[in-house]
Amino acid sequence: MEKQPKIMHWPTLNTVIMVEDTLKKMNESIISVAELKRKLPRQVNHNTLMLILEYLEKSNKIATTLRGITWIYNTNSNLKKAIVQGMEL
Repeated sequence: MEKQPKIMHWPTLNTVIMVEDTLKKMNESIISVAELKRKLPRQVNHNTLMLILEYLEKSNKIATTLRGITWIYNTNSNLKKAIVQGMEL
């Protein structure tokens, strides 16, 4: 079993939603962690923010690259339908 590092503070649901909303509404396609911290309405502990970003990446809502973070989750039902019905190349 994988041993989890000891985390001093777990994020609240409100904090996770705040980060999600900020990423969804950003004008830039890619944003750095430092820029994200500046755009958040409330200050978030760095370790807590990194934990939230890890969760969002595992749930396929964001993509993290060397250039930064981008929101990739799409709720468009037409797109989902096209993906399900589409054929693989």
